[in-house]
Amino acid sequence: MKRVIVLGLLLTAGTLSLLAARFQNPPENPPLEVQKVKDRLYMIAGGCQCGNTAVFLTDTGVVVVDTKNPNTGRGILEKIKTVTDKPVTMIINTHTHQDHTGSNEDFSPTVDFVAHENTKTNMTKMTNFQGDKAKFLPKRTYKDKLVVGKGKDEIDLYYFGRAHTNGDSFVVFPAVGAMHSGDAFAGKTTPLIDMNNGGSAVEYGKTLAKAVAAIKNVDTIITGHSPLMKPADLKEYADFNNEFITWVQSEIKAGKSVDQAAGEYKIPAKYNGYTVLTLFGGIKGNIQIAYDELNHK
Repeated sequence: MKRVIVLGLLLTAGTLSLLAARFQNPPENPPLEVQKVKDRLYMIAGGCQCGNTAVFLTDTGVVVVDTKNPNTGRGILEKIKTVTDKPVTMIINTHTHQDHTGSNEDFSPTVDFVAHENTKTNMTKMTNFQGDKAKFLPKRTYKDKLVVGKGKDEIDLYYFGRAHTNGDSFVVFPAVGAMHSGDAFAGKTTPLIDMNNGGSAVEYGKTLAKAVAAIKNVDTIITGHSPLMKPADLKEYADFNNEFITWVQSEIKAGKSVDQAAGEYKIPAKYNGYTVLTLFGGIKGNIQIAYDELNHK
């Protein structure tokens, strides 16, 4: 348990400050690009290292999934105006991090803010949502599944368990066969595991596998930070994370320390193109979290 506490403190003081520097303090007006994904569905990405934003056009207005870093809302609204003159009526936050929730305050507080119940709890701890800014917290939450809208405007929100955080939503647009995965699937990298917001190394791959099994008729995925992906990529990423835990278990069985395991780790050759991230303690942080979880079951 002491290792969990120490690692949490180190992550808070060290690697989370790196995350803040890289993901949460973009230029005030980062360049944004709008890409058509499907009919009525667009992705807004940009050079600020913030999360990908989805824009879904419904009969009654625009649904936005993730609002990027602070000071990005105006740019998002400008890009939306290039594809529709309808107002933003709903914002869905896939999880708590500032590079996905930071510009909530740039939208009208009358907008319907939606997220998983654990994400709302996590967001209440953020400085962005203190005091008067609490009005930009999710007003509507769910536990396992939430359906909003109907017919061609239907949006399904799913929660399958702990992964990147303890509140990761998979946002599905059934009529157009697309999904926003948030940072549960940020890209083909070692996972970003935020244990301070309930993330889990051990459950990560299992959670993704549940998503793969449950979500059908989707052929396009807007990821947290990378270009568009396919369901096969999500399945591969689930396998990657589950195999990582199997490898960690073998290191524990062999009596290896976290440092020894971190020094030995290499991405398996079959996962060509995958990269090792340094955020959240990098691969050593992932291994430490996994060791702590496995040793305290």
